[in-house]
Amino acid sequence: MPTQLPRIIADVPLSQATLELLDGKVEILPWQHFDQGLDASIEGIYTFGHPSLDGRLMDLTPNLKVISNYGVGVDHVVLKDAAARGIPVGNTPGVLDGATADMGFCLMMAAARRLTEGERLARSEQFLNYNPARMLGKEVHGAKLGIVGMGRIGRQVARRALGFDMQVSYHNRNRKPEIEQELGVQYQSLEQLLSTCDYVMLCVPLTEQTAGLIGPSQLRLMPSDSILVNIARGAVVNTEALTLALQEKWILAAALDVTDPEPLPRGHPLLSLDNVVIAPHLGSATVATRQKMSELSVANLLAGLQGRTLVHQVV
Repeated sequence: MPTQLPRIIADVPLSQATLELLDGKVEILPWQHFDQGLDASIEGIYTFGHPSLDGRLMDLTPNLKVISNYGVGVDHVVLKDAAARGIPVGNTPGVLDGATADMGFCLMMAAARRLTEGERLARSEQFLNYNPARMLGKEVHGAKLGIVGMGRIGRQVARRALGFDMQVSYHNRNRKPEIEQELGVQYQSLEQLLSTCDYVMLCVPLTEQTAGLIGPSQLRLMPSDSILVNIARGAVVNTEALTLALQEKWILAAALDVTDPEPLPRGHPLLSLDNVVIAPHLGSATVATRQKMSELSVANLLAGLQGRTLVHQVV
């Protein structure tokens, strides 16, 4: 008799890389399996596209051994519910820091140099001659960058900024003297950072403390020629306030890899503004990084199913 494979629930479709790593190791049931009610045969949950997961769903799988997330952010999982049930939750820190920092810089430069506006013009019937007075942007090199959240990704952003001769300041829940010494960055309060920087890049995780961190009051502090970049989570920024700030030119522009909600409803006013660059959550979207995310998230899952310590465990 063949050994029965451990059964897991996942929000399919999964990536091909993930499927190949799981092939022959688990039986995958779709997220809709939760709708059938209690199932004691389920031993693992794999969250791929950030489906919401709380204690109610966890209780439908009373023999659950592990929750593994494809990615670093676990704001879609109610961690206190998992901890109360003794269920380890794994994520994938470290492997996507560089790719996400690259994306942050890409967005910042695109907004500063009005790249998406220029790309649309270059493809249009209106572009019939070169005009050196057209579509002037804002310089990045030598400018002041404020990083909100000096974790792994924030640190990688700072490294890149120094290569552009930028003056880098940061705000973090806890001050990090070792990073200040290593990279020559300066700590500032959030209010100081917002009011003095040319660019503000958000790199914080989404928590109860950071939800709505950037709202009307914070946007009002920013200089009128400043640019906000969000590579964190959409809900870190108050979408209504940001829309108004861009419409009324409180700030020059924004560059967003994430939005709240995500995706924005079609027809949302942010989508029609020229002074915002929006990407469809591409921070870690490189072939090499997504392969590493698959490998680490599957390693966490299999370790939990086997009763071993996860490679990276949140709770």
